[in-house]
Amino acid sequence: MLITVINVISAVFIITGLFFIVVGTIGLLRLPDFYSRMHATGKCDTLGVGLTIIGLIIYNGFNFISVKLLFLVVFIFVANPVATHAIARAAYKVGLPPWRRQ
Repeated sequence: MLITVINVISAVFIITGLFFIVVGTIGLLRLPDFYSRMHATGKCDTLGVGLTIIGLIIYNGFNFISVKLLFLVVFIFVANPVATHAIARAAYKVGLPPWRRQ
């Protein structure tokens, strides 16, 4: 019974993470300019990968590999937003104009 509950909870996290990754990919393909695409991929990448790895941690149980995965989640939650902001700021400083409705 307990194994089934753990499997269901981990599957919910993994499927939710994959949903966010797919939404970010659709945003990358459909949005009009660089900044909108960066926003879609930055948000969905961080949340999607984070939820997927948390689902893997729950499925794996508590051991040394789970601790490594937890450190990976913390690193992703810190590094992805900072990197997305730095890339968008660099594009703005270079002079890449934001999209405007005509």
